[in-house]
Amino acid sequence: MKIISVVGARPNFMKIAPFIQAIIQHNTLKTNNSQLITHVLVHSGQHYDDRMSKTFFEELGIPNADINLGIGSGSHALQVGQTMIAFEKVLEVEKPDWVVVVGDVNATLACSVTAKKMNIKVCHIEAGLRSWDESMPEEINRLVTDRLSDLLLTPDTLSSKNLLKEGVAESKVQFVGNIMIDTLESNRTKAEKLLVTEIIEDNLISDQSIAYNTLRSSDILIDQNPFALLTMHRPSNVDQKEILEPIIRFLLDEVNQDMLIIWPIHPRTQNQLKIFGLWKEMIANDKLILLHPLGYHEMLKLNMSAKLMLTDSGGLQEECTILGTPCLTLRWNTERPITLNRNGGASVLVGNNITQIRAGYKSTLTREKTPDRPELWDGKTADRILKAILNASDLN
Repeated sequence: MKIISVVGARPNFMKIAPFIQAIIQHNTLKTNNSQLITHVLVHSGQHYDDRMSKTFFEELGIPNADINLGIGSGSHALQVGQTMIAFEKVLEVEKPDWVVVVGDVNATLACSVTAKKMNIKVCHIEAGLRSWDESMPEEINRLVTDRLSDLLLTPDTLSSKNLLKEGVAESKVQFVGNIMIDTLESNRTKAEKLLVTEIIEDNLISDQSIAYNTLRSSDILIDQNPFALLTMHRPSNVDQKEILEPIIRFLLDEVNQDMLIIWPIHPRTQNQLKIFGLWKEMIANDKLILLHPLGYHEMLKLNMSAKLMLTDSGGLQEECTILGTPCLTLRWNTERPITLNRNGGASVLVGNNITQIRAGYKSTLTREKTPDRPELWDGKTADRILKAILNASDLN
């Protein structure tokens, strides 16, 4: 059997690593009754610089991509179109039995459409997630991919119910758990050994060296004091000054009064802050620590150590649930409702309205870390995924 797996952006890397290891283990332990799996890893090239891609491959033990489509950045239409053209050529040569796509990035949409047009079976890992907000490009990617997939593997029972309500045949849907947690559990021990101060000093943005030296000369010991961890990159939060500037003001004027903020900053966000004239004030603040994008272990360590998380990332909502880190999700909706506080998770939706962010922040300050583990978030999802694909192949 030949499987092509597709990755496009950093969240995909964390999801595909355990699946690749499951295939390696299967081939190593192969019996006379099991078939050898040939695996081809295709990288669309959406995250193409070292900090956004290469580091994750090395840290998570992902082999170098067999094929890199080299798509790079661009508009949604440009990325999808170019990926489809390039991936069609790959399929013509490789002729796989299955194409496995993960998550909701543009490569997921493009490669699932291309495979189905060539009558190749598609498996979608992390199927069934819904934000119910079709203004989000990721929601369109999820809807189309799920409609086309032959095997839809869901991370939680809520996602399975979504698919069944949409009319997907029950035989195509399987609840397998969250593969992101496989990666977390296999890397937890290594991350725990890191030091927060070393992470900062290895990744500090050079513009902030003066402010950081001022912090180091003070009585504040970073490894022994509470800090908030921030990530923010979505256009809805960073592309309009009237939205981004009040958030920055809240962080500097209110959160910084209580604790340090550590912010691994996305290149897009950094660029917008410079355009809006906010960058100089930020780099001069010795209680706001600005870092380059981090590797997986470094980010996991910061999440483990943080008093609270502020983020618009989906994957970090899931990590916070397992680690128990209180999480303010800077979005009006989430495709991962199982991570919400009302469902036993760690996350509270606060959008990008300062009044709601402030209220959520104040209530979060009194919350202790309370880890939660949803059903089948047990670190064994990759094995269930591979078994589901093998079983589906036997039925056809």
